[in-house]
Amino acid sequence: MSSTVFSIIAGNPNVGKSTLLNRLVGSRIAITSHKPQTTRTRITGILTEFETQYVFIDTPGFHAPRNKLDERMQRTISEAIADVDAALLLVPPKESLNETELELMREINGAKIPLILVMNKADTVSSANQRDFYLESLARQGSFSAVLAVSALKGEGIEELKTLLAGYAVEGPFLFDEDALTDVPEKTIAAEIIRENLLKFLSDELPHGTAVVIERFSERAKKEIVDIEATIFCEKQSHKGMIIGKDGAMLKRIATGARIGIERFSGCRVNLKCWVKVRENWRNDERHIREIGNA
Repeated sequence: MSSTVFSIIAGNPNVGKSTLLNRLVGSRIAITSHKPQTTRTRITGILTEFETQYVFIDTPGFHAPRNKLDERMQRTISEAIADVDAALLLVPPKESLNETELELMREINGAKIPLILVMNKADTVSSANQRDFYLESLARQGSFSAVLAVSALKGEGIEELKTLLAGYAVEGPFLFDEDALTDVPEKTIAAEIIRENLLKFLSDELPHGTAVVIERFSERAKKEIVDIEATIFCEKQSHKGMIIGKDGAMLKRIATGARIGIERFSGCRVNLKCWVKVRENWRNDERHIREIGNA
């Protein structure tokens, strides 16, 4: 009998949620960066193995909101919690949970959803004894259905995690095709890959004031070529200059990296054109946030 389990991947910014999602699904569907707040929206990953379909929901990092965009990101987490069969609280190796992690734990417990504490980056811990010490210390701080250590980067502990999640699967027909990796539209993935390259090539603060909108996404008839036109929005005229760079060098670098990433994901050749526009203070304007959509 087939069954499906929905689970949310939650935690503070920059703990490896998107890396874990990509590892679980076995494909790179969520953008990653060493910079916090990389994920802004809800990304769904799908894995079907034998009679079980796993549906993973990657959410933005849980943090105190500083603007209306942050507030929307936090609502995304709360809404996702209400729709799942189990929750993963992802934390780095350490002795104790911080206040935002405790708050997130309380919200999940309040929804009466099984909560699995997942200590990521286990490969960075010096010894098995140290790892066990961290797990035991963390387990005492809340009500968890299970506690385990993984390395999303190295793939350690992933099979054990899937086994745990399979225990919460609900019998019934699969909700997605067996070969599906995500339900996110390709144009949204393309926008995310462009934003990933903004995060990669620009200074620490600037990318958080940028957003990407796909204006055109079309496949040429009888040719495996996708034409994509994208607008990169930023908040200041000076930021526009930094994104474009001298003689357009930075924008070319960003667009080239994005084109390669989109081609890897889609398996098609991509003709990508990018423009940069200023939209002041868009992160505090609800109308602009809705218009941008994937920000």
